[in-house]
Parts: sequence; structure tokens; C-alpha cells
Amino acid sequence: MFMPFTRGRCRRALAPALALLLGCATSPSHGALTIGATRVVFDGAQRNTTVMVRNPSSQVYAAQVWINTEADDTTTPVPFMPSPGLFRLDPDKEQLVRINGLPNNLPQDRESLFYFNLQEIPQARPDGEKGNVLTIALRTRIKVFYRPDAIKGEPHKRLGELTWHWDTKARQLVVNNPTPYHYTFKRLEAGEPQRQRIEPGMVAPFSQQRFSLAQGQGQPSHVRFSAINDYGGISDLLNVVVQPLP
Repeated sequence: MFMPFTRGRCRRALAPALALLLGCATSPSHGALTIGATRVVFDGAQRNTTVMVRNPSSQVYAAQVWINTEADDTTTPVPFMPSPGLFRLDPDKEQLVRINGLPNNLPQDRESLFYFNLQEIPQARPDGEKGNVLTIALRTRIKVFYRPDAIKGEPHKRLGELTWHWDTKARQLVVNNPTPYHYTFKRLEAGEPQRQRIEPGMVAPFSQQRFSLAQGQGQPSHVRFSAINDYGGISDLLNVVVQPLP
């Protein structure tokens, strides 16, 4: 028998219950289900795409999947319908989830970003387990990029089009993205020859993203960066000159 679980509930929602159970003898619970990709690229020319969900554990799980926006709300309509949305997954088994595209009015000159959510729902009390048990339902989110058919080419081949500037007043590194693609940085370093590691982030199409450097850091001469490609791999490391912000 599975514990009922509502959409959007995550580890933070369980914090009060966890606090109440700190005085009890509990068994640790770890995420069990895995997704066979680190991101999904939905080709606008196709009606659907697929994601594989696996259960490498020794327990039975139920799984709930849905797609929502970056804001992680449950009210904004999204033009995708995963199927099945709720399913049982036995040990060492896998389930193919089909993401069906719905009619939409998304921009056709750039990618749009959504998120695929996998909520695992463990058994309330696994077979043979005795005593007090704390079951925690974990959620995994991966990015879903809707790429319109009008956009041609390969994103990693246009990484060199990103331009980098230094905002002296704000003391920030600014990257401008003139392409229709989202770029998620895997590695980001500023300075030459001494380099400062910067927490990577993502820059959206036709927009800019800012990164703060350590206190006292002046304008870096160069920036080195790599990005995650469509398949979850890492691009070549690029070394680019940083210009003053116009």
C-alpha cells in the first residue's frame, strides 16, 4: 500500500513531519528511481519524445510524473502531457514515459524552458520491516527545452557567439547570449593567469546573465567556460577576452 501524495510536494514539505519524528527510531530512506537523461530536448517538428524511468532498488515504488514551469507552480498551463502520469515500478524494472506535445503558441524564434518532474512514492511500510519507519518521497527535476522547428543547427557550435563584459560599477561579469538557445554552464572561471571559479548558471536566449566575483576582484582579462550539450555531455572549454561593458 502506498502513501497518498499530492503533486508538487517535496522534501521541504516533509520538514515538520521529520522534526516530529526525530525522537523515534527510524530507517533511512534514499532516492531510488532514476531518469535516463539529464535533460530533454523536445523537437518542435515531432509530436512526442520519451524519457526512461528506472527502479534499480529492491523495493516497489509508485511514481508520479508531470511537467511544469521554472517557477515550479501547479497552476500555469504547459503544452505537454506525460503518459503515463502515475505508474507502479517494480524492482529492477523500467518504464518508458511518453511526453506528448499539445497545441501551443510558444515563441518560434527561440527555445522555451520547462521542467520534467519525477516524484517517487515509497511503500508506507516495506514488506518485513518492523518498528517505526520514516518514509520520504523524493522528487527529481530535469530541464525540458522546447526547440521550435524553425531553429536549425547545433547549439554547441554557437557557443563562441556569447560575449562577455565587465560591469565596473556593479563589479559583475556579464554574458550576452544573441542565440535562440539556452546555455547551462558546467565550468566558469574568470581571470588570467590566476583564475577564480564562479558558480555556474544558465543564460536564456536573447538575454544576459550576471555573475558576481569575489570582493576586491577587478576586471578579469579572460573568462573560460564550458556548457552542457543536448546529450548531457560537456562542450570544449573556451577562453574568451572580457571587454568593458559598453
